[in-house]
Amino acid sequence: MVVEKLSNSIDMRRELKRIGVDGGGVSILEDKGHIHVIRIRELHVGGANILKQDALSIGADLAVPRGTVTASTPHVDVVLIATERQLQQLVKKEKAQPFGLKQLSEELESFCHLKRDDSITIMGILNANEDSFYHGSRFQGSKAIERIETMIEEGADMIDLGGVSSRPGSIAVSAEEELSRVAPIIDALYEQKFYEKTRLSLDSYEPLVIHYALERGFHIINDITGLANDEVARLCGSYGATAIIMHMQGNPKSMQENPSYSSVISDVEDFFRERIEKGDAFGIKDMILDCGIGFGKRTEDNCTLITHQSHFLRLGKKLLVGASRKSMIDAISPSKSDERLAGSIAIHLKAIEEGATILRVHDVKEHVQAINVWKALRG
Repeated sequence: MVVEKLSNSIDMRRELKRIGVDGGGVSILEDKGHIHVIRIRELHVGGANILKQDALSIGADLAVPRGTVTASTPHVDVVLIATERQLQQLVKKEKAQPFGLKQLSEELESFCHLKRDDSITIMGILNANEDSFYHGSRFQGSKAIERIETMIEEGADMIDLGGVSSRPGSIAVSAEEELSRVAPIIDALYEQKFYEKTRLSLDSYEPLVIHYALERGFHIINDITGLANDEVARLCGSYGATAIIMHMQGNPKSMQENPSYSSVISDVEDFFRERIEKGDAFGIKDMILDCGIGFGKRTEDNCTLITHQSHFLRLGKKLLVGASRKSMIDAISPSKSDERLAGSIAIHLKAIEEGATILRVHDVKEHVQAINVWKALRG
């Protein structure tokens, strides 16, 4: 007999099939290998006591603070620990319970049956401006086309072209100036039919520039303002373009001046829900969500959003993370922008582990290699 402790992050379905478990058993046992850890804030103490007993009755558990049983405080923060199947059972139990538990059951239900996409998409970054924070992403003219070709060869599934820096403290330029920077590259890509080789994304929130790109083979609009402009939403809807909705507190010029949140996860989710509703109203069929690492966020906010990407899966959209070479890495481990590759990869691997499926990166080849190794290690 040989006994082996397996990693909690293995592909459970594959392992169960490997040892010959039948189809029905695979589904049941796979659920048991997936643990939900859900924090619930400001739950009525009466509800906490009921939820605790209901959780224990089905084999789950609820961590509660001291004094909950005696109701020493009216509301408490708790942590629910349950398998997928237990969570589904708990949802049914709480639908008829008082103290806000019916509303809680609806929230918990949104975390059931979450689907994770095993495919990872790499979006390569190319900037057609001279003030982007990372000089290694700046290209113009024929050099830009060469760089795009290189990124495609290295494994990029998308190319994100931008003409204006959005780094902290940057100042916006006119739409005409932005267009003058990116139009030659857009024209060259269109003439050489690059839209047949890869998916082309425009990093812009200016209708003039967006319209120009959508007329010439671009199908993705990466909007750091998250569809704030109705005309951008209208263009995405009418052209059938994918809209990347990013969260940003404030604007690039002032966004890092003492940003604060009551709860960064909840605040970002509320923003996403509002903008998804707007996108739906304008007929946008495909939306991708980006929590906006470094855009009006403290280091602890960035870390929280990356670590808890899975929270946003309940919105039913693909998740993009773009932390490539950003200053949060320097805040954790002091470095220069050209020395942040290792930190970028570490962040992005954690993001995909938590449910993100699109990575916006400066270093395509290195990320492709890291992801291939990561996938192999997970089985």
